[in-house]
Amino acid sequence: MKIAILSRKPTLYSTRRLVEACGQRDADVQVLDPLQCVVKVSKKRPEVFHGNERVTGLDGVVPRIGASITFYGLAVLRQFEMMGVFPANESQAISRSRDKLRSLQLLSRHDIGIPPTAFAWRREDVRSAIRRVGGAPVILKLLEGTQGKGVILAESVKSAESVLDAMSSLRQNILIQAFIEEAEGKDYRAIVVGGEVVAAMSRLAGEGEFRSNLHRGGTAEGVELPADYVATALHAAEVLGLNIAGVDMIPSKEGPMVLEVNSSPGLEGIEGATGVDVAGKMIDFVLARAPHGHPTTRGRG
Repeated sequence: MKIAILSRKPTLYSTRRLVEACGQRDADVQVLDPLQCVVKVSKKRPEVFHGNERVTGLDGVVPRIGASITFYGLAVLRQFEMMGVFPANESQAISRSRDKLRSLQLLSRHDIGIPPTAFAWRREDVRSAIRRVGGAPVILKLLEGTQGKGVILAESVKSAESVLDAMSSLRQNILIQAFIEEAEGKDYRAIVVGGEVVAAMSRLAGEGEFRSNLHRGGTAEGVELPADYVATALHAAEVLGLNIAGVDMIPSKEGPMVLEVNSSPGLEGIEGATGVDVAGKMIDFVLARAPHGHPTTRGRG
């Protein structure tokens, strides 16, 4: 079996762990930088070149496409799909998850709990949008932010308007989201692989911070999720069409609410907090479902 990992940096923890997991399962693996791939589209013969070499013989591909290269990265992934290579996550599913507004619209349509969220274009509609999510304080989110970047707590309507004015001048689209006070800076991340929650952790925001992201100084520990959180995580991944996902949820008076569904969840935090070989679970999933199968993993996951 031959697996490719689409990643800008082979030295990243998540990429290294996926390479190790392939090696432990006797699968050939190569790391391809999506930005160094050339896509050739021709009649009945889709091709991908990496550097000067044509990429051939792949059974599966694990996309680790950063938000900053989503468009080109998905173009490369679509080409591999056209070549019959099994994707750990399909390009369309990744595209859905990357658009925060679209993903929230899909989740809400399927009766999955989310914080009340508004999206407005005109400045004169900002105050009414804030009222419609329950009033200040509110969370303001960039549609394409990651790792807690571009997430701002606005304590008042005036501060929210100031932030939105600044962002609109930079041509940034912003979501206005209710601040769920009872969450008290705590959230849960569940890693879904092939319709199963394989690992979960709770994260707590650092002192003076409302974001629980580990990149923002939050702390984490492995947990066994309650049944309603497990069901919510699985349903959210299913609705977006993701085989592999990191589902972030917060507690609320109405039950678990989904904050975000990440199609390329980082492995360092979750593996460190839980001790679970999440990279291995991901590779087992790909090996079991790639067209040629794999004698040591067929039927797993």
